[in-house]
Amino acid sequence: MMLVWKCIQNPIVHTVMFTLVFSLATLIILPPSPISASSPSVSALFAFGDSTVDSGMNNDLMPFVRCDHPPYGRDLPEHGPTGRYSNGKIATDFMASNLGLKDLLPAYLDPKLTDYDLLTGVSFASGTCGLDDLTLELSHVYSMGDQLEYFDEAVVRMKISVGEKKGREIVENALFVVSVGANDLMLNVYEFPLTERKTQFTSTDQYSDFLLQRLGSFIQGLYSRGARRFMVAGLPPIGCLPLQRTLSSIINLRPQRLCVTQQNIDCQTYNSKLQALLSSLQTTLPLPSSRLVYFDIYNPIMDMYNNPDKYGFVHIHEGCCGTGMFELGPLCTEFSRTCPDASKYLFWDAVHPTEAAFFVIADYAHKTVLQYLS
Repeated sequence: MMLVWKCIQNPIVHTVMFTLVFSLATLIILPPSPISASSPSVSALFAFGDSTVDSGMNNDLMPFVRCDHPPYGRDLPEHGPTGRYSNGKIATDFMASNLGLKDLLPAYLDPKLTDYDLLTGVSFASGTCGLDDLTLELSHVYSMGDQLEYFDEAVVRMKISVGEKKGREIVENALFVVSVGANDLMLNVYEFPLTERKTQFTSTDQYSDFLLQRLGSFIQGLYSRGARRFMVAGLPPIGCLPLQRTLSSIINLRPQRLCVTQQNIDCQTYNSKLQALLSSLQTTLPLPSSRLVYFDIYNPIMDMYNNPDKYGFVHIHEGCCGTGMFELGPLCTEFSRTCPDASKYLFWDAVHPTEAAFFVIADYAHKTVLQYLS
């Protein structure tokens, strides 16, 4: 890994190693009937994964994986950074609000978090996290295993607060959102093809199988802890992210910043396999109250990209922060030029959607998926 590090000369690529992510939206891949009206409503929302659903877990980590600085969060109610990788709310905030739980889903490590807040859900997600341990060696953020340990700790706190029986019921009736995987492909396949994964796996397809096996184990780990309702996000169109378009333009020495077709194909292949995995898990985790739903973010984001007028977007090729072509995390700062109206942009920085785009994703989820889970 030191050899790979020393070979990195491009400052843009150097930054990519430590930041990135995304994902979210919705599409049902399973044919379960909606939960009956007599079933309990969603008691809480717990989020796991990467920066798409991170509300501020990274705020005490190294600077290159943090976004708890301006201009991030400028359009939140308090107009300040919280550790969310956007200008305002993210999809899980809107979901929590749509479910009648709370206006903002806090991070578990938020110093202001109370035991009462914990009862209706938190995010354990950590920006730049992945399913692959090698991704964690690059980013040094909270792993999926770390997030499970924090969840165990949270469950103990809840049971102390409301009792064993009530605490167990909160978990069983909660919605578990999992969004992870994009960083693994970006860091270990697209940005740094010299990593050991390129020698271990002969194709991106094989590497995706490796990632999905780990994702399946994580879901089973949550299930063994009492989780019963899952919304699992697929990958976004990685090849159309502003950062990937910029890097492709540099690598291929071309002035046009085009979507990277092969990367998008890889994401579609991964998403198809994820749907098959969830179908398989649904049969092996057969309790009547269990639901595993695929959360499609690929198609909603591509629809916003291909039909921006439909959503009020004017800018889809670059983010609002800086040039919009490569800035994110530590490169998107209070000294960066930012657009006056982020609602006209699909992307806030070179990777992450704006609050307006997250709203579209969450609204689509509310209309199509949540009825099967709440």
